[in-house]
Amino acid sequence: MNATSRPPSLAGLRRTYEGEPLLEADLATDPVTQFTAWFADAVDAGLPEPNAVVLATSSAGGRPSARTVLLKGFDQRGFVFYTNYESRKGRDLAENPRACLMFPWHQIRRQVRVEGHAVRLPRDESAAYFHSRPYGSRVGAWASRQSAVVGSREALDERYAELAGRWPEEPPMPDFWGGFRVVPVEVEFWQGQTDRMHDRLRYRRVPDGWTLERLAP
Repeated sequence: MNATSRPPSLAGLRRTYEGEPLLEADLATDPVTQFTAWFADAVDAGLPEPNAVVLATSSAGGRPSARTVLLKGFDQRGFVFYTNYESRKGRDLAENPRACLMFPWHQIRRQVRVEGHAVRLPRDESAAYFHSRPYGSRVGAWASRQSAVVGSREALDERYAELAGRWPEEPPMPDFWGGFRVVPVEVEFWQGQTDRMHDRLRYRRVPDGWTLERLAP
């Protein structure tokens, strides 16, 4: 940007939100059941990659980091994604096993935010998913030491070709790769409303289950 240029105006990006009210009586008794219903709505609405989710982590020293990953499963135990355990997110979660997931379903004026504890999946669960992946993705898990500095694109491609030659049919699962499950302790459902008076309803884990609270927008 030179001295005479101006940043673009954001005024044209203003918008209103109009949605059905989100009322306590309309929600399920637990957040995973409610998430299941909203996830189905996101799929039915034709959202591109409705399972894309922003994952936020923090190092032991408190340095935050966020990135988009793909949700690969969820049930009453929690929300699952897979990664290289030596990546930045893997190292963060080894030091500080707390995570936040945020599903930005802007097109249907909804968001879901999940806070919880991240635990590694058992090796057999990770292996079952790994061997269901396309061949190229399995080789790529070996070729890319995620978050490490790479000398060039050519070096990365050469490494991939080398490993594809080593395992032309069935790459084994790397020891440094696997899944995490985020076990929720708080789940917030956000529904956009007019005049910025949005609906925010949060499930919070308590000893005997879940309590539901409304938050100010």
